[in-house]
Amino acid sequence: MSTPETRCPCGSGLALPRCCQPLHQGACATTPEALMRSRYSAFALGLDDYLRETWHPDSRPAVVSDDGTEWKRLEVLASSMQGDSGRVHFRATFTEGAGRRQRWGVLEEDSRFTREQGRWLYLDGAPRVERLKPGRNDSCPCGSQRKFKACCGR
Repeated sequence: MSTPETRCPCGSGLALPRCCQPLHQGACATTPEALMRSRYSAFALGLDDYLRETWHPDSRPAVVSDDGTEWKRLEVLASSMQGDSGRVHFRATFTEGAGRRQRWGVLEEDSRFTREQGRWLYLDGAPRVERLKPGRNDSCPCGSQRKFKACCGR
């Protein structure tokens, strides 16, 4: 799945084996934010089984699929927890398609989480998707701090 040097997709700056991978392998998330970050990483890595396991049964879709979406960047804007309830407000940048048909977008969501039998589960959220049209000289939406033309816009 990864090497010891592979950076975690969640943007923590940690190596995947020291960040989200233990959760993907069965460890319990200690906070709603940790679960949300691990779910983002699971979307980026195509771990559909993990996404289903961490989705509350009352709101879980029949099929979890992320066809053709490439997740580029995660920004956690706010997170909180009180007892067995939690919230995480995040922004996730992605691309769809390839080549000249590649489209950029941002999904922003205020997600709700619940803890049952000691495990945090994703309950639901209010997602908003916005399309991006990065210019060649704009900062790259992936978060690299480089110009789009020198990064993902090649």
